[in-house]
Amino acid sequence: MRLNAKDLIDFERYPISTPGTSRDAILDRVRGALKMQGCAVLKGFLTPEGIAASVAEAENVAGEGHRSYSRTNAYFTSEDLSLPQSDPRRRFFDRSNAFVPADNFHSDGALRTIFDCDGFDTFIRECLEQPEDRFFRYADPLADVIVNAAAEGNGFPWHFDTNNFTVTLALQNAERGGAFEYAPMIRSSEDENFAEVSRVLDGTSEKVNSLELEPGDLQLFKGRYSLHRVAPLEGQTPRYVAIFSYVEEPDMVGSVERTQQLYGKTLPIHHNRAGQRADTLTD
Repeated sequence: MRLNAKDLIDFERYPISTPGTSRDAILDRVRGALKMQGCAVLKGFLTPEGIAASVAEAENVAGEGHRSYSRTNAYFTSEDLSLPQSDPRRRFFDRSNAFVPADNFHSDGALRTIFDCDGFDTFIRECLEQPEDRFFRYADPLADVIVNAAAEGNGFPWHFDTNNFTVTLALQNAERGGAFEYAPMIRSSEDENFAEVSRVLDGTSEKVNSLELEPGDLQLFKGRYSLHRVAPLEGQTPRYVAIFSYVEEPDMVGSVERTQQLYGKTLPIHHNRAGQRADTLTD
């Protein structure tokens, strides 16, 4: 039987497509948080059934995740020996993680039922206060809906996102650890702010926030401009987070290099659209 969004999302608490309800108040709260911190959380967005169905789906395809072990910088770029040793682009950290690519999630599954429900895109766009001509689903067929799966010993160090806006659903936490740590809005499309990035990497920045997410929480995050990481995990229970991605330009996909790093493969579309980006940030 096909899943129904009304059983997965707590529409009574979050009437995302119903004007004249608490929707406007929710929008105001989320917008305020995004302006101040580049991050907002809607606690308990999913119902218990929604959490259970999403976790089951993640468990079912977890084996399809691309597990990679490497050393990366915050920009997922190769080392440039012409830069000073202290430059953050030459600061590399161990990364071990698994991403389940989007082509493993089907239209009748829990995650795409949530993502495709009536009013979801419009609600997210209005939360982010983006005009319709500057708000699009990520066109990457490997990355529009993915699951990050991590367990003890895995680590995803400080980094910036490729896409401008990321929407995540916390599905299952590890037994211990796994806090979401971020330095809000420390760069812009005009200024990389390498000095503050270096302070975050050094552990001396005062701009870092720590956030504990619970299963069913919906998070909106401006990850292209906010350096962030997941704190180390402990225990045998894997941490699952679903990621829904939006960008400011139509037809945008990931770079060839980064797509290969994250998903272990590329498609022709990544090569055909290489270099077609809306800004000139390092990544």
